[in-house]
Amino acid sequence: MKRITAYSLRAVLYFILIAPLLLFAAYAFSTRWFFPQPFPVEWTTITFLRAINDSRTLSSMAQGIWIAILVSVLSLMLALPAARVQGLREFRGRQLAWLLLFLPTIIPPLAIGMGLNILFLRIGLAGTIAGVVLAHIIPTLPYTIFTLSSAFARFDENYEFQALALGASPWQIFLKVTLRMMTPSLVVATLFAFLISWSQYLLTLLIGGGQIITLPILLFSAASGGNPSTIATLSLLFVAPPVMVIAFTARSLSQHDNEIREQY
Repeated sequence: MKRITAYSLRAVLYFILIAPLLLFAAYAFSTRWFFPQPFPVEWTTITFLRAINDSRTLSSMAQGIWIAILVSVLSLMLALPAARVQGLREFRGRQLAWLLLFLPTIIPPLAIGMGLNILFLRIGLAGTIAGVVLAHIIPTLPYTIFTLSSAFARFDENYEFQALALGASPWQIFLKVTLRMMTPSLVVATLFAFLISWSQYLLTLLIGGGQIITLPILLFSAASGGNPSTIATLSLLFVAPPVMVIAFTARSLSQHDNEIREQY
């Protein structure tokens, strides 16, 4: 009885998670679906193919993915030294440093966006990819630092000292010891950074100024038009990269765990 209850609850949970995607797929690949009809009258791929062949859709997806990749790389580069210090060292003002690092998650995004917009207008970064990337780093950095600092809190520096005693250079220690031991946390931090950047709407709108169009911008614009098929198609395209990134992350973590088991 307990097993049946557990399977039932799991099935309900999966259905709740998948139901929105199924609804989007039904609208994206159908036409003339009106209330109170339970199912679409006609199935077609015309709307979906029209959307994915639209140059605006392709360019917004490419631009959003490129921005998310840049944000992920820069966030890791900035977060790694800060997370190492926060995770391994005890110093005066450590709690204050945590507070300052997590301020972007407390301050309303609109306030941050308006302030950055004024600043970037003065220095010429408004309406540029560089400006949008820098703006996206602000909400992603706290999550990457927190993820990596939690890993560094369990990190044993003796492995680095042993490699140094055996004649390894600092660069070799960083690549073959530190990064190798931090691989799972780096993968998870990259996932967080990518997902946060990919889904950013407000900061992209304020800093991009209508010149940098990502898929969330296009999706919100389509939502105001009221065409369910177009909205559903863009929603499916919006969900696709995060799903692939999550699948890649899960596979990378699984492979890393298998390598560790083989070593031991």
